Amino acid sequence: MSTAATAETQPREEPTNQTRFVDLALRARTFGIVGVLGLVVLVTTSIQSRFLSSNDVQFILSGAAIYAVMAVGEAMVIVTRNVDLSVGSVAGLSAFVCAGLFHELPGIPTVAVFAIGALLGGGCGLITGLLSAICRIPSLVVTLAMLWIVRSVDVLLVGGAQVTAGQVPRSFLLIFYDTIPGIGVPDIAVGAAVLAVAVYFYMSSFRSGRDLYAIGSDPDAARLAGIPIAKRITTAFVMSGALAGIAGVLYASQIGTIDSTAATGYELQVIASVVIGGVAIFGGSGNVIGAALGALLLGTITSALYTLGVNQNWDEAFQGLLIILAITLDRGIQAQLASALRRRRVRLGA
Repeated sequence: MSTAATAETQPREEPTNQTRFVDLALRARTFGIVGVLGLVVLVTTSIQSRFLSSNDVQFILSGAAIYAVMAVGEAMVIVTRNVDLSVGSVAGLSAFVCAGLFHELPGIPTVAVFAIGALLGGGCGLITGLLSAICRIPSLVVTLAMLWIVRSVDVLLVGGAQVTAGQVPRSFLLIFYDTIPGIGVPDIAVGAAVLAVAVYFYMSSFRSGRDLYAIGSDPDAARLAGIPIAKRITTAFVMSGALAGIAGVLYASQIGTIDSTAATGYELQVIASVVIGGVAIFGGSGNVIGAALGALLLGTITSALYTLGVNQNWDEAFQGLLIILAITLDRGIQAQLASALRRRRVRLGA
């Protein structure tokens, strides 16, 4: 009896332990970023005490907020097992068009400019979403093509022209630098945080949001469950494009002078933020708060390296290393989860 009892109870313990490991690892992927962020700040401050000056902190938070806004939309797409490589070019187009509106339409409200940026980006996202979800063209191919198309349109539109800081209202240029009185936290950083929490709540509490995870976890099972896959994926791309458009307006507020090269290369930083923030590149897991924290971590690392006088090329090397570590960890978590599920099926079958 004792031997039979041991054989009977042993399979029950192993899957439980492995499942707990997977749950712990998934949570650590998000909240562990805070620990890494604290370590970066601690090491940098111990070498250069001026790193924590109020101006530096405000600049880091404001700069990271622009990436975080795009990362939230990108995370929604990656969760569905897709990717949007066009966010940088969409942001650049939005930056030039929307900044130019202040010159072409004097007196236009800033809120209207942000709305136009969101509509412009959302339109680009709708095109990529329809081609990916309905025409079944791989999102990597579609968004890579869209990246070059939008950038080419930007170059043809802009040519050698520029929108200079003198052509936009001073109040618009101050958006990037405005802070909450008394605590000194940038307004756009607070806005990015509220956005991340709101989208997190939507994806975790509403059926249409949870559907994105189901699609990324197992598209075939999601289809059998009656989930409107094409509609959900298209919506994710529209959101990604709209948020990239809004980020482009924020970029224009930061830079002031905009030309056809605006936001070049931003797509790589955004995808890096999402992956480092715990959103599995293979889809199905992660959350947008982690993606926003990933943007903050990369922004902090960039600023830390600059403060320490390290060559800027090392910044890209660190980002690449973090991406490799994040994807390797994802593979390890998936392997543990698959093993746990196999052992559980064996136990239930027995």
